[in-house]
Amino acid sequence: MDIKFVKVEVLLPEVYIEQLRNELNELGVLTVGNYDHVVSYTVTKGYWRPLDKAVPFVGEKGEISFGTECKLEFRCLYSTLEEEKNVINGIHPYEEPIKNGIPLLN
Repeated sequence: MDIKFVKVEVLLPEVYIEQLRNELNELGVLTVGNYDHVVSYTVTKGYWRPLDKAVPFVGEKGEISFGTECKLEFRCLYSTLEEEKNVINGIHPYEEPIKNGIPLLN
């Protein structure tokens, strides 16, 4: 199967969405037809517990934390994933950012 497009999902604090959106758009990956800056996001809640070697953005080592973050989603070419990962990693505040690339069939 030849995968041309993927849906990228990134979990991050809401205050980072605009900066990430702008930098991804500068790469040209957020263009769909005659539109750019094409992203969506939802507010979500999650749990995490920083382990001994963690450097947590939020929370304390050894304690289960709960909080609100956002899931940013966009469609892009599979061939641009490496560039996008570099942009995401350069902006994202978490030590271990969650990034999902889901192959699209269309």
